[in-house]
Amino acid sequence: MSDLRSIEVDQYLAHPPSRVWRALTDPDLLGRWLMPNDFQPRVGHHFTFDAGAFGRAECEVLQIEPERLLRISWRNRSLDTLVTWRLVPEGTGTRMLLEHSGFDFDDDFQRAAFGAMGGGWGGDLAEALASLLDSLLEDPSDSDGGRTPRG
Repeated sequence: MSDLRSIEVDQYLAHPPSRVWRALTDPDLLGRWLMPNDFQPRVGHHFTFDAGAFGRAECEVLQIEPERLLRISWRNRSLDTLVTWRLVPEGTGTRMLLEHSGFDFDDDFQRAAFGAMGGGWGGDLAEALASLLDSLLEDPSDSDGGRTPRG
């Protein structure tokens, strides 16, 4: 019987859910903090993440609740997992709860991916997302979707 594991990250971001949502669903912004992609925020959309030397992750958008929840499948080699982001308003910011689930520890590649991705989701990627959000212009009109970097 397989021993399935999950990576869980709880991160507070000092930005409103609408801004965090854009960083998760705008393909250009997503590419700046995560990796190059052809994502579209549409249930059923198939897309890839380009992980460089680690290959391409084949993904599908499974569930969207704007500014609240994004769930995708994530497949690469023997990996067949789910990534779920939940956004919860907290004060003037957002609590982002990430779960990357379905790692089969009976599979050597998946066990290694779990170790690498666990450090990434809770470390470098969490920092890259926070840094990207901090660099976006805090414009109340938000006419460009929060994509204008501060000068």
